[in-house]
Amino acid sequence: MYKDRQFNPFFSIDLLVVLSSYKWLGIVFIWFLSQSALAQEVVHDTIYPHQVLLNKAVKLIDSAKYKEAIPILKKALKLKPDYWEALNKMAFAKIKLCDYKEATKELEKSEKIIPLNYETVKLKGINSYLSGNFREAKVMLDTAMYIYLEEKLDDPEIFYYRALLMFKGKSFKSALETCEAGVDLKPNYVELISLKGEIRFFQKDYNYAIKELTEAIKYMPVLSPDYNVYKLRAKSRFEVGDYKGAVADWNVYIEAVPKEEESLVSRAAAKINMNDNSGAVGDLDEAIKLNGNNPVSYCYRGVAKGGNKQYVEALKDIDHAIKLKFDYATAYVNRAAIKMASKDKRGACADLEKADGLGSEMAMKMYEKYCK
Repeated sequence: MYKDRQFNPFFSIDLLVVLSSYKWLGIVFIWFLSQSALAQEVVHDTIYPHQVLLNKAVKLIDSAKYKEAIPILKKALKLKPDYWEALNKMAFAKIKLCDYKEATKELEKSEKIIPLNYETVKLKGINSYLSGNFREAKVMLDTAMYIYLEEKLDDPEIFYYRALLMFKGKSFKSALETCEAGVDLKPNYVELISLKGEIRFFQKDYNYAIKELTEAIKYMPVLSPDYNVYKLRAKSRFEVGDYKGAVADWNVYIEAVPKEEESLVSRAAAKINMNDNSGAVGDLDEAIKLNGNNPVSYCYRGVAKGGNKQYVEALKDIDHAIKLKFDYATAYVNRAAIKMASKDKRGACADLEKADGLGSEMAMKMYEKYCK
């Protein structure tokens, strides 16, 4: 029977018609699906005008053109008033411009649209910290950290600002641990590594400070380095007796920031310890031009001139230092050394006695050795 049906012409024709119908239905169905998918893809890929404006503003912000970004963000918000992403970027730009009051306003608007958003809360914490409202900063940054952990986010910046706040509160151990957690997420985070160095310096752990600061310098962008890291490493190197290294770091810093009294005086101190007395005098001349009322500059210049055996000029400088600060124990000790070198033992012992009375331990030891 099956065999007979197989060769039945009517059966064959019916089958062909049915198959043909299904084929056309399939083509129509596939075409319909293709058009639908295409429509969905077009909708998905459509970038609305407010998004175009935000993207343009973000590029400007990434190039540190914060003022230029703000008008564009305002246009985006005019098109979409509840655009909280634009409000956050606006706040960020204003924070960078140190306009903390206006940044607060933008963040408050954003928070009304989307409460407890991580980025908004974090920016509120950063804004509060930078504006000096540390109590509010702690609340906001702690809240941001809670959201961070709940949402399992990945953002080392929250660790940086929490560590800064801990450092400000002198919670050094917690600050270092927080820095480490941030560096684990981003090993080349220069600001976090530098902060570790600063904390170490404050703890007088100078060798570790040098290590951290050297690593920070390694990761710094060549075209926009943070010269304050060189400054802090110069101070650390001075403290461990690496005067040559200190001078090298001061050279980098002073080339970038040439008119700073403190750095000139500090480099001069390192040069004196290297017996580069003429170089020290040059630095101190510049420092005194910037500020003629700093007794330290005159005292150090007197020491440097004394090292060059210019005793008369050296005594004039230290006399002036004492005139500016009558209870300057170090100046009396240094004047005593110059008087001793110029064979004025009586005058030297009188200065050591005076310095001893002002609490100088070195003066007491020198008096015991040379004046009894």
